Amino acid sequence: MKEAREKTEKKTFQRKKVCRFCADKIDFIDYKDLVTLKNFLTERGKIIPRRISGNCSGHQRQLTLSIKRSRNIALLAFAEER
Repeated sequence: MKEAREKTEKKTFQRKKVCRFCADKIDFIDYKDLVTLKNFLTERGKIIPRRISGNCSGHQRQLTLSIKRSRNIALLAFAEER
């Protein structure tokens, strides 16, 4: 029984996600940098959460603020067209 259980259970190793901004030593996320900001949006226009993107909490807050600023001055769309 023990051998059968060991064969069916897969050992999954999940690598800890590293904040892209900390790795590149970026202090300030610019709201005009649309290429970077679009990487953190889904195709429907939602902001990708921290647990999925791997950002640290401080950079995730800056990222959210930058995305919202660029949406307010119409650099980014609030939602994609259907």
